[in-house]
Amino acid sequence: MLIGVIADDFTGAGDIASTLAMGLPGEGGLNTAQFLGIPETDAPADVKAGVVSLKSRSIPAAEAVQQSLDAMRWLLAQGARQIIFKYCSTFDSTADGNIGPVAEALAKELGVSGVVVCPAFPGVGRTVYQGHLFVNDVLLNESGMENHPLTPMTDPDIRRVLRSQTHEIVAHAGHRIVSQGVEALRAELAKDGAEGARFVVVDAITNDDLVTIGAACADARLITGGSGIARGLPRNFIADGEARGGESGAPSVNGPEIILAGSCSRATRGQIRYHAERHPTLMVDVDAVMAGEATVDQFLDFLLSHTGDAPLVYSSADPSDMILAQKKYGGGAVAAKLDALFGEIARAAVARGVRRIVVAGGETSGAVVSALDLDALRVGREIDPGVPVLVAAGETTLGLALKSGNFGAENFFEKALKNLAGAA
Repeated sequence: MLIGVIADDFTGAGDIASTLAMGLPGEGGLNTAQFLGIPETDAPADVKAGVVSLKSRSIPAAEAVQQSLDAMRWLLAQGARQIIFKYCSTFDSTADGNIGPVAEALAKELGVSGVVVCPAFPGVGRTVYQGHLFVNDVLLNESGMENHPLTPMTDPDIRRVLRSQTHEIVAHAGHRIVSQGVEALRAELAKDGAEGARFVVVDAITNDDLVTIGAACADARLITGGSGIARGLPRNFIADGEARGGESGAPSVNGPEIILAGSCSRATRGQIRYHAERHPTLMVDVDAVMAGEATVDQFLDFLLSHTGDAPLVYSSADPSDMILAQKKYGGGAVAAKLDALFGEIARAAVARGVRRIVVAGGETSGAVVSALDLDALRVGREIDPGVPVLVAAGETTLGLALKSGNFGAENFFEKALKNLAGAA
């Protein structure tokens, strides 16, 4: 293994796994595997990039730190020479973490400074300029992320957020430096590290900027960022002859399908509206779930009676409605109940013959794959930027598309089902 990734949620893990598997156009990427949790055995010998999927974004910081350190130690034991800590391109974290505490712990264990921090992903409208994170043409705190039920982002200044979460000096490499090229950025990172900065927030507004950052980090032991940060990293190992570029593939999966959506993001709610005009949909009544009146069987009956027509079950309410529910029952309680419900629906559906599952929302995806007790996934074609086809091949072959809430085109759910079946 050459590159080891620690991802703080399941959809983000698939996102960066896709980036590493694809590499740059005309060059190809690395043979990539996504592991669901920290494996108890060694990785296959042919895996060049291993992505460990954790569900650590919103848990207590101390637990997130320990899980991430354990994941890094396993990756290093597999031979990984470069570690990436992957978080969301909207820098999702609470006031206390977990991005800062985890990054700090990883950097200290590796004994490194001048570590890149760059959540940019221009392909889906996330850019960093003057240390501030933008979503399309607005600052992060005006993008809807300020209403996130678990990780509301109210400050777009990544430097300030990171300083509040760590005990470290945080420097900044502006776009002026990045635009000067690889050597200028490499020198800036070395200078900042020598001057005591543990982290350096690096601007990136185009995909070419990400390639420049990747080249400047060819020898970096630790990099942190969104999935875009991995865009240029396979090239470093391919150019050195340590890996052979080539697109990874995964087998097509046909069979009955279901779609589950738990994200309340603006993008997912738009995708649900689009889907509801064309396919059967059913909304989860949160009050009924909290009262124990909503059963797995009622949702399963709906889904199974509409297979072949892309049925969707969703809890993706308007943020204002979700805030009211959280005030009524407690935010953690609502999230736990909904995650458990979606996980149970998925497990029961697979037992009844479902073979293609599309999930929207990082927490929901984590609940689903945990309930299905999957170990590893093969990474296939990209459905939309940041969302690949994933295939679990065991006693039962399952095709999965795990989408971060903010990702995907309006017709994502239809596209995902077609791609899982092998159709473009």
